[in-house]
Amino acid sequence: MKENSTDQFFKSTVLGHPSGLFVLFFTEMWERFSFYGMRALLVMFLTSSMIDGGWGWSREQAMTLFGSYVGLVYLSTMLGGYFADKKIGYRMAVVVGALLMSLGHASMAIETEFSIYLGLVLLVFGNGFFKPNMTSIISEMYKDRPEKKDGAYTIFYMGVNSGSFFGILLCGYLGEKVGWSWGFGLAGIFMFIGMLQFWLAQNIFGEIGLKPVKKEVTLKEVDENNDKLNPFPVWQLALIGIVVLLSISWLIFEPAKVITNGAIDLFDFSCFGLEGNNFVILLALILFLILLIYRLSRYSQITMEKLIAVTFFAFLTIFFWTIFEQSPGTLTIFAKDYTNRILVGNAGIAFKIINALITIVPLMIISWVLYLLSKQTFKQYAVSNIILAAGFLFVWGIGIWMLYNQFQDETLEVPASWFSTLNNLFIISLAPLFSKWWESKYNPSANAKYCIGFLLLALGMACVAYGSAGIAPGAKTASVSMIWLVLVFLFHTMGELCVSPVGLSYVSKLVPARMIAMMYGVWYLAFAIGMKGAAKFGENIDKIADEKGISYFFWMLTIVAVVVGLISLLFQPVIKKLMHGVR
Repeated sequence: MKENSTDQFFKSTVLGHPSGLFVLFFTEMWERFSFYGMRALLVMFLTSSMIDGGWGWSREQAMTLFGSYVGLVYLSTMLGGYFADKKIGYRMAVVVGALLMSLGHASMAIETEFSIYLGLVLLVFGNGFFKPNMTSIISEMYKDRPEKKDGAYTIFYMGVNSGSFFGILLCGYLGEKVGWSWGFGLAGIFMFIGMLQFWLAQNIFGEIGLKPVKKEVTLKEVDENNDKLNPFPVWQLALIGIVVLLSISWLIFEPAKVITNGAIDLFDFSCFGLEGNNFVILLALILFLILLIYRLSRYSQITMEKLIAVTFFAFLTIFFWTIFEQSPGTLTIFAKDYTNRILVGNAGIAFKIINALITIVPLMIISWVLYLLSKQTFKQYAVSNIILAAGFLFVWGIGIWMLYNQFQDETLEVPASWFSTLNNLFIISLAPLFSKWWESKYNPSANAKYCIGFLLLALGMACVAYGSAGIAPGAKTASVSMIWLVLVFLFHTMGELCVSPVGLSYVSKLVPARMIAMMYGVWYLAFAIGMKGAAKFGENIDKIADEKGISYFFWMLTIVAVVVGLISLLFQPVIKKLMHGVR
């Protein structure tokens, strides 16, 4: 075996991939359980009346706080990526992030005003350390097997969505039926389990992710593209600081203005005809683009062109998440106010049976994967496996208790948040098929995958636009069939499988190893912009629905998705050249 080869990881495999991938699979699964479990509750908690234990906020106030929270979560990945790359290594960054998130959920469970805001701050920083470094470990593990990366990221994405599914289902149920604290607290318990499991099994990664060793680099020490180091001089660091300060200030004070009805307005001015908040974020984006273009020009031609390709896909990703992430906002509103969710008689019985199946079958599948992992790793990492199994027994118990309670109800009202679990269910079901597709001879190009993803996104939005066509402008309620929301999540899930895990894989293939975690941070910056963009749409849905009708809103998103998909396909020859043979 050649020195530093990653072939060692393929000596112990599960489903054709290294056992270490599945340690990351379960760690990420628990993190997503906690993140989406809390996310499913946050907007409902904020908008619920004080009698029901909530804060009694308006939908606009809740969505603006939620959007800034999610935006800060992804923006913080740049900080986490930097510390992992330069200071503490990927592994320690994952542990620090998991610990901060465990404390954040525990703080939210206390439910005071101070503890809720403190919890959100801890979750922001925790996600920043955790999120980019999990994918960085996968990138290192597969660096000698690039042809396996697409499949690996798709399997990893299945773990992500398994956690999301169970988090929304169980934390949401506990929060609504028992109490908000129980839902927030459960999210923290499973995040802590994920941290312990990862920490105790970390030696499975060999030397990957350890604290970076500082090396003296001479002019002869360059990478495979004949690149010298490109350190950040003082003026660039200062510019980064200004961009970050402007962005964070906007993400904090823009919702503060809405929440306080204008009492707090840091940017109470206008410039060049723009309102203060809009001017600040536009300035931050312009400064960031100037810095990005300048730095790209400082690398060798091959590296520069590969990074331009990554930037192109990141730009498309902004539009994808802006449309896709209507789920916790406008699609939940559609489910709550415009969808017939009351089921009685045979319809109610059918739903209970289906809901039982979509709860138990994924649990059985993930339990089977856990069994396969334990067969390979129990001798070396017994305690880690025991903690993981105990956590799963806990999930089984809560799931069965939830189903038992639902079967006692004669008339069933399907929770509006339930539809969001369909995305995760379809991911679990379809991810293996897409993984096989990407590893076959019919594997499409990067641009074609993105185009397919956006057209599927458009098809989903077209379904709900068509289904809501009969709703008059200004109508506050309707009884549209549930089938339209089911179709939305089916098509959107297939689109997501074409874009999100594939995008992560191309970042790992195109970006030089020495800047991989930092570039994942830049990638997640695109997520941050998309998430905040989705929330901004959510703030304005009532205005658009009152003037033009809610169907008009969804048709607008359909057209945007089609246009961006065609742009991706149009640029295929250019991007293919910039990628220099990377597939």
